[in-house]
Amino acid sequence: MKHFWNLIFILFIFPVFLFGQIDNAKNLKETATEMMKAGEWDKAVIALNRAIVLDASNFELQKNLLQCLYYKRDFEKAVELIKTITEKPEADVMTFQLAANVYKALEEKKEAENIFRMGLKKFPKSGPLYSEFGELLWSNKELAAIEFWEKGIETDPTFSSNYYHAANFYLSTKDKVWTLIYGEIFVNMESLSNRGATMKATLLKCYKEQIFAEIDLFKEMENEKNLFAKTFLQNLSKQTAQLAKGETIETLTMIRTRFILDWFTSSAAKFPFRLFDYHQQLLKEGLFEAYNQWIFGAIDNLSAFENWTKIHAEEYNRFTSFMKNRIFKMQPGQYYKNK
Repeated sequence: MKHFWNLIFILFIFPVFLFGQIDNAKNLKETATEMMKAGEWDKAVIALNRAIVLDASNFELQKNLLQCLYYKRDFEKAVELIKTITEKPEADVMTFQLAANVYKALEEKKEAENIFRMGLKKFPKSGPLYSEFGELLWSNKELAAIEFWEKGIETDPTFSSNYYHAANFYLSTKDKVWTLIYGEIFVNMESLSNRGATMKATLLKCYKEQIFAEIDLFKEMENEKNLFAKTFLQNLSKQTAQLAKGETIETLTMIRTRFILDWFTSSAAKFPFRLFDYHQQLLKEGLFEAYNQWIFGAIDNLSAFENWTKIHAEEYNRFTSFMKNRIFKMQPGQYYKNK
């Protein structure tokens, strides 16, 4: 009978003890979170280690600890944790990003590659993993980087960074069609970022040196094997007679306006494309000129742009209001580069 009551006592008290432990771990995690926000990584590590002792099965605690160790630059302990945390079924995209970044900081490129490959095997549609893997390869000027950025665009079309890297990559190749396309997609995805402003300058440079100057873009048109790119070039080449009116932002706007009108007459059914749908929408709203000024105007001539916005204040205000109330997203199934 005595053993019976001892068992009842244990069964009663153990859940209370267990929940108490978990509750304490939760409090420690909250403390660690505040320390992390303040950049106090040493204190956060102490709190997380204590929390893990109390709740060893909590994966989020371990992931947070890995993040702290990375920012604390305690890579030796981070590597020890990586060996177990990446094998866990709860390991998510961020886990693999953190693990790869630890190895990158240690300049252990092969280990970082292995982590990315492990992550992509588990998450084959992760835009962030494709983007960062490409960056790792490109840091050594490995041309294979573009394969990962392209795969990221194909499998995760709403993630912006792959467009950014791919647009810059193609700027140094003959495939500048894709700088124009990917670059403008990126500008719309990151309309307020510093990278977005930089990409606007890249786009204008590409148009000026390839469209206005007609150096290489159309010379390679007959040899272009990608049907989407060839169709793009054919439609664009029809509009270059407008250059006789001067090489200005207004001329570029006119070229791009006529391109969209022609595209939706001849090519949109075969190649549905969110970027061009957006252009058509802006044309219907009477905002396409303001949109082109927004992309190219300030980069080309700031004083002229400011003067344009004063003269066309109502139109530009409508455009900026329109921009604030929409999120630009590419659609799945509209990938044409490697097809």
